[in-house]
This record gives sequence, structure tokens and C-alpha cells, in this order.
Amino acid sequence: MRTGRILLLLLLVLLVAFVIASIFILNETQQAIITQFGKPVGQPVTQAGIHFKIPFIQKVLVFDKRILEWDGNPQEIPTKDNKFIYIDTFARWRISDALAFYKSNRSEMVGYSRLDDLLDGAVRDEIANHTLPEIVRSSDRPMIIQEVESADLSSELDSTQVEELDIPGARADIVEAIVKSVRKKLADLNLGIEVVDLQIKRIDYNAEVQKKVFDRMISGQRRIAEKYRAIGQGEKERILGKQAQKKKEILSEAYRKAQEIRGKADAEAVKIYGDAYNRSSDSRDFYKFLRTLETYKTSIDSSTTLILSTDNEFLQYLGTTK
Repeated sequence: MRTGRILLLLLLVLLVAFVIASIFILNETQQAIITQFGKPVGQPVTQAGIHFKIPFIQKVLVFDKRILEWDGNPQEIPTKDNKFIYIDTFARWRISDALAFYKSNRSEMVGYSRLDDLLDGAVRDEIANHTLPEIVRSSDRPMIIQEVESADLSSELDSTQVEELDIPGARADIVEAIVKSVRKKLADLNLGIEVVDLQIKRIDYNAEVQKKVFDRMISGQRRIAEKYRAIGQGEKERILGKQAQKKKEILSEAYRKAQEIRGKADAEAVKIYGDAYNRSSDSRDFYKFLRTLETYKTSIDSSTTLILSTDNEFLQYLGTTK
């Protein structure tokens, strides 16, 4: 009885092990192929869930079903107009046929390496057939360059010299041509890989040319800045001139009005003095007396010495009364 129970338990363990070995589970991001003695069997398994295989004989190789990333190394490429530039690109790809991918690459690392060769070659071939402006620009929209006029310093600050450059842009076409070329090669080689997208991440000059380009850009910007400063200085002088002229006009008008007011006041005073003087003789004598006293007050003090004859009219009110 005890031996029978042990055998039954062993059979149950073997059965459980057999069932476990025959089951494999895929999630939504995975796909797999089944190999038997190293050779693929059947079609790729792409549906998520529980699947079965022959235990101990068949093996399951799992591949990623998601879109994967390819990031190439920057490479120096000569353009059609003989300018050496660094091109840095990146792409998105996925395993479209797991069975074909396994037959041609065996692993994702090998597939990545082969894709690296194909993309680098396609990028180099396409870039070498275009000029630098075509690679940089994405459309055929006219390029407008605005520059400060250097002619007249009295011109307005917003006066500009506008230049349109008819430089065609082919960056989008270049990217599309690279993707199309790589897809054709992948289809011919039947690698089970699909390139979803490719973009140019960066375009740069090499170290020798970059310094010269930057120096030329700095020189151009300094030249434009000097033109702005010259125009600004001219505008400043014009404004200051207008300000000085306006100041003179205001002061001149104020002086004229002050003189008019002073003249009217003097005329009014003379008129009042005349009216007062032309009244009765007593009034005239009193007015004369007051004016003489005011003269005494303003012209004679303790330090004043006057030598006049006794019959001088100035001393008429200081003499003795007869």
C-alpha cells in the first residue's frame, strides 16, 4: 500500500511537471516562435495568453512585439557641395515577422547590428546626393534675410534691407527616401524587420569648419550691431536737436510775452502818473513832494555827502521857510 502511494505521488508530480513544461504564457508585448531540435516549427505565436508546446522537445523563443529604438552614431559625411558635416539620426523599428527574423538574425542584437549597417549606408548615400541647404531646410518656402541699412543715420530704426533667397529644402524628402530605400532592402533580404520611421536628430560641422563658421557668424552679427548703434546714435542726435530747438522756441515765446506784459504795465504806470500829475496844482505839488521825499530816502544816507548850492531845486524842501 505504501509503495503504491509513492508511485501514485510520483506519477502526479510527473504529470504536473509535464503540464507545466507544456505551457507558456505571452503578454501583450511579446511574440514567440517554437523550435524543435533547433528548427522552427509552425507559425509565430503573436496572441497574448496561454499556449502549449511539446514539453522537453520544443523550446519557446520570445521576441518583443513593440516598436523598438535605433539610435545611430554620428557619422561624418561629405555633401554634394563638398561640405563635411556630422549627421546624427535615430529610427523606430519592429519585428514584423518573428519567424523570418529568427531565421536571418537569431537574436535581437544581431538584428540591431544588421539594421545599423543598412541605415548608416542609406543615410550616407542619400546625404551625399544633396547640398547642405537642402539637408537643413524642410520646405521650399523662400528664406527672408533682414539686415539694417547702413546708408542714412537719420533713417528710422525699423528700416531694413530685405533679401529673399531661393534655397530649396529637401530634408523631408531625404528622410522619406532613406526610409523607402531601407524598407526595400529589408524586403529583399527578408529579415522580418520593419522600419517605422527615421529622423535626423542633429546636423553639425566638423571641429575644423565649425570654428570658422562661428567666427563668420559672430563677425556678421557684430557688423549688424554696429549698424544698429550708428542708427541709434543718429536718432539720438536728431531727437536732442529737436529738443533744443523746442526749448529755444518756448523760451523765446515766454520772453516775448513777458516783454509785452512789462510794456503794458509800464504804460499803465505812466498813464497813472500822468493822470495824477495833470490834476489840480495842489495835487501836482503834493505828488512832487512825495517823489522828492522818495528820492531823498533812496539817495541820501549817513555816508552820503552832497555839495549843492542853496538854491538847488533838489534841496527846496530842506531849506528854511520864509
